[in-house]
Amino acid sequence: MVKHEKPIYLDYAAATPLDPEVLQAMLPYFSERFYNPSANYGLSKEVRRDLNQARSKIAFWLGAQANEIIFTAGGTEANNLAISGVMNRYPDAKLLVSAGEHESVLQPASNYSAKTIPINSDGRLAVDALAALIDDRTVLISVAYANNEIGTIQPLRQVSRLIESVRVDRRRRQLNLPLYLHSDACQAGNFLDLHVKRLGVDLLTLNGGKIYGPKQSGLLYVSRQIQLTPQIYGGGQERNLRSGTENVAADIGLAAALDMAQTDRDQYSLKLSRLRDYFIAGLKKQFPGAQINGSLKYRLPNNVHVTFPGQDNEVLLIGLDQAGVMAAAGSACSASKEEPSHVLTALGLSKEQARSSLRFSLGKDNTQADIVKTLSVLRGLVC
Repeated sequence: MVKHEKPIYLDYAAATPLDPEVLQAMLPYFSERFYNPSANYGLSKEVRRDLNQARSKIAFWLGAQANEIIFTAGGTEANNLAISGVMNRYPDAKLLVSAGEHESVLQPASNYSAKTIPINSDGRLAVDALAALIDDRTVLISVAYANNEIGTIQPLRQVSRLIESVRVDRRRRQLNLPLYLHSDACQAGNFLDLHVKRLGVDLLTLNGGKIYGPKQSGLLYVSRQIQLTPQIYGGGQERNLRSGTENVAADIGLAAALDMAQTDRDQYSLKLSRLRDYFIAGLKKQFPGAQINGSLKYRLPNNVHVTFPGQDNEVLLIGLDQAGVMAAAGSACSASKEEPSHVLTALGLSKEQARSSLRFSLGKDNTQADIVKTLSVLRGLVC
């Protein structure tokens, strides 16, 4: 098979390239503005001021206060801080996590008394099912804003309204245990409203490496009403929740990337949703037996997740790669696992169907010609 002249990258859900403008914003903090922001001399205080401005820029887009933004080394750390930070304060309490959560939520949750909230065949959480699972010992609920594999967007506002009704009932009955809502929004930053008050969330995770910012940059929004147990101890940085010298370059880059993403999200979403729909239409026409996974109505603009019955997704990925097309079989963070995706099995897919599925996620550099080429390559691979 002839290799495509320019590789086609269709795995933007796993990683995005660093935007040139973001890089330019970061560069000074590797060299002439390298100072530790916790030091007391003048140039260090200037760097601290720059870091505070970056925090305020992020807080603007989240509708939060600057001191509610905790910088982390990516989304995984932020999710761990959210789950363990709450549960370690309430060791006898329970938490609920949706069946489609990222492993960085599921694994820390497994250390506590956790139950799974079922999702339907489209990947949407059933709010009625969630309501039935909440009891007087539930302190935390974690629901990803948008799924990293199938792109399904969750009804966070409905979930938050349910939680508020539970809080009202607890106050009426004089029960003191709080109830918090955490959302992993790592896949949402390019496309969706992140205003925490409109969403009704108490904790929210973002990842710079998914929004054309630097890898190993991230944040956790923590409402001022919440006290967390730190996961990293030391010098007391980040409100004593994340000790260690701040990675100023990464934090500056995260703020610049989020500012660009949220400023451009309507235009960007429109472009990619058109490409996504063109891709899905082509798949349905050329592969009548193929199955599109995830909600078609409540879906990220850049996500195409498809099952090719009877195919081996690893064989398909190798063939695509040899033809210059990069895609994925699931979450990059768990790609080495032999077990089928827990997200797909939660949808009701069999292990065989899950192992016949591919994720294509689109980004800034993709064109219609990329989709045409990818469909052509797939025609030569799918038996």
